[in-house]
Amino acid sequence: MTSNPQSIPVPAPLGAPADPAPAALRAVVTGASSGIGAATVRALRSTGWDVIAAARRIDRLEALAGETGATPMSLDVTDQASVDAFTAEVTAAGPIHALVNNAGGAFGTEQIAEARTEDWERMYAVNVLGSLRVTRALLPALRAGRQGSVLFLTSTAALAAYEGGAGYCGAKAAQESMARSLRLEEAGNNVRVIEVAPGLVHTEEFSLNRLGGDQGAADKVYQGVEYPLTADDVASTVAFALNAPHHVNIDQLVLRPLAQAANHKLLRGS
Repeated sequence: MTSNPQSIPVPAPLGAPADPAPAALRAVVTGASSGIGAATVRALRSTGWDVIAAARRIDRLEALAGETGATPMSLDVTDQASVDAFTAEVTAAGPIHALVNNAGGAFGTEQIAEARTEDWERMYAVNVLGSLRVTRALLPALRAGRQGSVLFLTSTAALAAYEGGAGYCGAKAAQESMARSLRLEEAGNNVRVIEVAPGLVHTEEFSLNRLGGDQGAADKVYQGVEYPLTADDVASTVAFALNAPHHVNIDQLVLRPLAQAANHKLLRGS
């Protein structure tokens, strides 16, 4: 769907008249310095959103801002002081209409018997607690926007466990549960909650980070898969969900490459 978000109807809360549509809808995208986050900034900007691109690597954000016209802002979702400062600056400029909780990642592939506690702590800190901090902080602004959306980028890892994936599967399942609870809690505030759960996505950093910077091992994750998902594939799905009329809530959208029939079945060529 490629409709301009400025034309999205604004449904009124029960018993209240509808407000005029804002001049431009504002979105916050976390983890925006690379991969799916950066692609999401591009996709939303291309459909008319005013986007705050947030991440720790401000140099990358500034380059993305030069390309897209997004607003670059430093944010570490694992640091409450950083979240508080970010929230104060963003909300001072007006309401927020969408939050894309994209910051996250997987670290380590060890089975539970050899699992490293620090890897699990890092995954829960960024995927789960990071999403909690930013969502909690921005909810008042999302409510004030009268048509707020919170979108969680989870993973098909949330839907099925696999060997060596317990920590990441658990973190993404926790995010999925957060989305489900938040949807129940915020429907009365006209805030919709969306989950997009991608399967195998070939980005520059995901597998590289998970495998401790081993480029050869990271390349093998995608070896023989001619068409894995790309960051742009996922970003276009995020934009589709956020650009839908506000009364339409896409609770959960699962997308995989055709070659990945299930988490445990991935077709590889020679």
